Amino acid sequence: MPILTELNLYPIKSCAGISLREATLTPAGLMSQHIYDREWMVVDENGLALTQREFPKMALIEPRIKADTLELRAPGMLRFEVPLDLPDPADEKIIRVKVWDDEVDAYDCDDTTALWFSNVLGTTCRLVRFHPNAQRSASKQWTDGLEVPALFSDGFPMLVIGTGSLADLNEKLVAQGRSALPMNRFRPSMVFSDIAPFEEDFAKQYKMGEASLKPVKPCPRCPMPSIDQATGEFGPDPLDILRTYRVDPKIDDGIAFGMNTILLTGAGQVVRVGQNVDMELDF
Repeated sequence: MPILTELNLYPIKSCAGISLREATLTPAGLMSQHIYDREWMVVDENGLALTQREFPKMALIEPRIKADTLELRAPGMLRFEVPLDLPDPADEKIIRVKVWDDEVDAYDCDDTTALWFSNVLGTTCRLVRFHPNAQRSASKQWTDGLEVPALFSDGFPMLVIGTGSLADLNEKLVAQGRSALPMNRFRPSMVFSDIAPFEEDFAKQYKMGEASLKPVKPCPRCPMPSIDQATGEFGPDPLDILRTYRVDPKIDDGIAFGMNTILLTGAGQVVRVGQNVDMELDF
């Protein structure tokens, strides 16, 4: 039986994640201490999302959840704290932001926060927070018509990867004299062990307690797995190896690694590292 071995929360899109021992399942993804996955995002002067694809140093911005703030750390910078309380309606500043093809309203997190991020990344940018009245959904083409909320994620609320899949890739990398890669290169929400390589591709659903999760779309990989999450620098790109055996016609011949996943039932349930996962296969 598969075992849940990792839970990762990414409060700020494309910045470092937080490894969790437990998390709450919500339709919009994992949540911890009332902080949602990809609840914040860094944008340029035009409101366009910034990611590690263009700014790999974003990997070095480390969030930590404190009692009343999201504490941020980055090399060479003083620690910075973003309040967790939503702004007073009289003081809120709302701006229009864009993530891929979607435009939504977001809270602007003020000029001081913008300056901190601009200094870290060396470009003019701002931090924004998903507005509770904004609506953004995963593609119904892949959710069988279900309305699935997505905050600032690339498109789906959760990403699941099996440890066997990474082990399979690393075996091929090592055979070519290259270094094995850690799982954080692929930025999963949940990692399952004790399943065969790429068996997550064939899962019909996962059950954890009263919760049911459904894999809906293979995750097409971009160059981000070539970014060392510990240094914020581009390194050897594993996509050339993956391209030899992981091209998937279902995603227009994209290179698939991991499965985008949605929550069917069990919103509010807490899941914990080490618990068993009942996986139903669909061959």
